[in-house]
Amino acid sequence: MKGRPELYTSYGQDMGFLNTRPKRAWSGGLVVVALILPFMITDDLLQLLATGFVAAIGAIGLNIVTGYAGQVSLGHAFFLAIGAYTAAALSGPETGRVIGFGITSLPIWLLASGLVAALFGVLVAPVAVRLRGLYLAIVTLGLVFLGEHVFREWTSLTGGPGVGRPAAVPELFGVRLDQDSALFTAAQQLYLLMFVLLVIFGVLARNLVRSRVGRAFAAVRDRDLAASVIGVDLTRYKVLAFAVSSFYAGVAGALLFVVNGFFDPGSFSLLLSVQYIAMVLIGGAGTISGAIMGALFITLLPRITRELPTVLPFISGDATGGITVFQLEAVLYGVLIIVFLIVEPRGLFGIWVRVRNYWRTWPFSY
Repeated sequence: MKGRPELYTSYGQDMGFLNTRPKRAWSGGLVVVALILPFMITDDLLQLLATGFVAAIGAIGLNIVTGYAGQVSLGHAFFLAIGAYTAAALSGPETGRVIGFGITSLPIWLLASGLVAALFGVLVAPVAVRLRGLYLAIVTLGLVFLGEHVFREWTSLTGGPGVGRPAAVPELFGVRLDQDSALFTAAQQLYLLMFVLLVIFGVLARNLVRSRVGRAFAAVRDRDLAASVIGVDLTRYKVLAFAVSSFYAGVAGALLFVVNGFFDPGSFSLLLSVQYIAMVLIGGAGTISGAIMGALFITLLPRITRELPTVLPFISGDATGGITVFQLEAVLYGVLIIVFLIVEPRGLFGIWVRVRNYWRTWPFSY
C-alpha cells in the first residue's frame, strides 16, 4: 500500500522475518553499533557485554521451553553446567589432572556441549509429559540439587570445589581467541565472537517459533488438552521443546565458562536458575527479543548495584557489612519479577511495544 510502508499487504509479508522498513533499519543500526562498540569502550565492559550476550543465548533457550511451550523449568542451571563441563573436558589437555581430550576447535566442543545437554533434556522430557505447572517445576528444581552434588563429588571432571578447572580453549581456524592478537585484544575478540553467536542462535530460534513447530509449542502452552484434540502430539513437542532448550543452555554454559574463565561446581546453583527465570520474565516471556533484553538487563544489574555504596552509605560493598550489595541483588531479582508480572506482564519487550506504538500513531496516540 503506497505511502503506508508499515502495513502488511500479504500473508508472506506478515510472516516475514524483518517485514517492515523500520524493523530492518533498527536491526541494521543495532548491528552497526554493536560492531563499533569494541573500539569505543574498555575491556572490562566488553567482557561484561560478552557475558550478557552469552546469557541471552541461555535465556532464549529457557524462553523456548517456558515462554513458548509453557513448560515451567527451574533446572536451567543443571543444563548450563553440563554444557560447561562437556566443553571443558573435550578441550582440556589429555595429560592434565582432570579429564581432557585435547580437542580445542571451537565448533567441535561447542556443538558437543549443546548436544550432550540436549540428550539430558530428552531424558528429562518424558517427565514433562506426565506433569505440568508446579509439579514439573519441582521436578526440574530437583535437577539443580542433584547436579550440584554430582559436580561437587566428580572432581576428575570438575576439579572439585574451590579448585575448578580451566575453561574450554576458544580456538578458531588455528587462532586463540582468548589471547591478544595483532589487531584485537582478547576481550574484543571474545565480544565479537559472542555477538556473532547470539545473532546466529537468535535468528535460528526466531525462525523456529515462526514455523509449524513454534505454532505447536504455542498450542501446547495455551491448552494442551485442546492441542491434543486437534492432532498435536504432546509427547513429541514437549520432548522437542526440552531438547532445544537444553541445547541452547549447553552452548551458553560452555561459552559462559570461556568468558568468565573460572567456575566452581557450586556456581551452578538455584540462584543461577532464578537469574535465568528473571531474565525471561523481566524481558518478556514468549519473545526472543524479550529474552535478549532481560539477559542484558540482569547481567548489567550487578554493575549498577556495585556503585550504590558510594550513594547510599548504609549499603556495604563487601560481605562483612550490614546490608550488602550481594543481598540487595538477590532481593532485586524477586522484586523485579513481582513488579513486572503485576505491572507489565510482557516485560521490557512490552514496554518497548507500547513506546513504539505510541510514536507510530503520534499525534493520534489516543
